[in-house]
Amino acid sequence: MILEKERLKKVKSILVSQPEPQNGHSPYDNLKSKYDIKIDFRPFIQIEPVSLKEFRSQKIDILNHSAIIFTSRNAVDHLFDLAAQMKVEMPAEMKYFCISEQTSNYLQKYIVIRKRKIFTGSKTAMDLIEILKKHKNEKFLFPCSNIRKNDIPDFLNENEYDFSEAVIYRTIASDLSDLAEVNYDVIAFFSPSGITSLFHNFPDFKQNNTRIAAFGPTTAKAVIDAGLILDIQAPHPSAPSMTGALEMYIKKANNLE
Repeated sequence: MILEKERLKKVKSILVSQPEPQNGHSPYDNLKSKYDIKIDFRPFIQIEPVSLKEFRSQKIDILNHSAIIFTSRNAVDHLFDLAAQMKVEMPAEMKYFCISEQTSNYLQKYIVIRKRKIFTGSKTAMDLIEILKKHKNEKFLFPCSNIRKNDIPDFLNENEYDFSEAVIYRTIASDLSDLAEVNYDVIAFFSPSGITSLFHNFPDFKQNNTRIAAFGPTTAKAVIDAGLILDIQAPHPSAPSMTGALEMYIKKANNLE
């Protein structure tokens, strides 16, 4: 068994497996300046749309549904893009069930949201499921990736909802070959797909002294299932964000407490 203190080594560099934030000031900027740490951003996964031909092969008619379930902004973008390609205009009576306020607000990129029936969960799939329980008579469309969580479709199936699942985009591994000779003290992961991408690019990856940070229980499980050591887990009771969990670890590892 490897003791935590044996892996508690100074942190000088972090690789964040997501795109660099583009909205100006980022919590990662605070970590960089406060602790003099190098932080690089590199998405480990990328999204590509399915073609119109592939979508049509699924034999799904968007307008044959009364409600759409959105669990991400990617799903919003790719469904409305497909609709535009097919010259399908969403009817005013279409209902939208969104996993979070961030997703529901994103709908305004495509529709006038104040004129639509939009139902919004707090943040998690379970929150949204509680809302779906009150609308069993709808005919739902669930647009998603080829890699998706099971909770919502499982709930719909088990409770005999009328719904169609449409794969409208794919989550695939990014090419990380240029990182082969680059080492970081910490790599931060945000989804199981990130772990899959790591081993897709580097099948013989050895963790050694690299600390692994994971956001969310499914990502943490993927780390452990891959035979890696999970050093930093978020959210944490004292740190609800990845940057907060990283800061807690840095203070301890760099003897700054």
